[in-house]
Amino acid sequence: MDFLAPRFVLLVAASIVIGMYSAGCVQTHSGLAGGSQVIEPGQPPVAIHPTVENARQAREARPDVQSATTWKGLYYHGGVNGICVETSPRLYLVLWGSQWKGNDPSGEEARLDAFYRGVGGSPWLNSVRQYCQGVASGTRFCKGAGTPAGNPPGILAGVWYDNASPTPSGATQSQLAAEAVRAAHHFGNTTAARNANAQYVIATAHGDHPSGYPKNYCAWHSSTSSSVGRVAYTNLPYITDAGASCGANFNGLGPKAGITMVGGHEMAESITDQFPNGGWLSSSGAENGDKCAWIVSGQGASADTSLSTGTFAVQSLWSNAFNRDAGGCVMKYP
Repeated sequence: MDFLAPRFVLLVAASIVIGMYSAGCVQTHSGLAGGSQVIEPGQPPVAIHPTVENARQAREARPDVQSATTWKGLYYHGGVNGICVETSPRLYLVLWGSQWKGNDPSGEEARLDAFYRGVGGSPWLNSVRQYCQGVASGTRFCKGAGTPAGNPPGILAGVWYDNASPTPSGATQSQLAAEAVRAAHHFGNTTAARNANAQYVIATAHGDHPSGYPKNYCAWHSSTSSSVGRVAYTNLPYITDAGASCGANFNGLGPKAGITMVGGHEMAESITDQFPNGGWLSSSGAENGDKCAWIVSGQGASADTSLSTGTFAVQSLWSNAFNRDAGGCVMKYP
């Protein structure tokens, strides 16, 4: 189907999908850059990482502002099957398709591998630890309650080169979800408990564009039901194919800046909203990465961060606790 389906199709699909989740846990915020959208009937919502242009248009049309009665930060949405955050996150990188063979002109495979190997335990990612599960729906600050999201060293738990056959042309959400389930089996994560802290990054090769990319998004994350429990996964296309729309030379950070800006965005959102949309989101459906995406200047502007494995461009992440609990975008925490 076309990525931007007619509104009546989206609404019907959304009502079907929402019925598959725990009551009261899922909200669909169609039409908002960075919000949650149903893009394939019968599949759960996906949390969209907008392009630079779409994010700018959304902010101009509907700025996310603080008022006397509206909380602009994130709050707990009740979890999906009791799970909201990754308390001990493990990330698995999947290079999907034979199209990867000899076809990586920007070196995205090595760049992602180095970033994911070094990011665990970093000050940049540490803001996720202020969010938790096991608290009342609507909670804004955990402050020691519940079980917090984790930021341990060694988040990258494995890499799979699944390149025996090509990926489908214009891979759909259901095809990406099926690959994530195959990855869970490949890595031996064959129980719901093993997948409760796992996320699978399904990376496709140069020129091998999943449905809707790059016009409608830079990446997205979602989850799928399976015989091994609910599986969280990210659709991560070949980011430099999108050029400036997905971060090339953004804020003067170089032609490959978008690779880790987008990859880090999706990872942090999966940690704090593992099974969209039961985790930590704003009232408009924005996750901790969405609220700070593509900021050029001022507090929370995108910048380089130094890890043990190199220096990488990243965006800031939303912190409810910043500025005495007023909230804001931060490059490190606390």
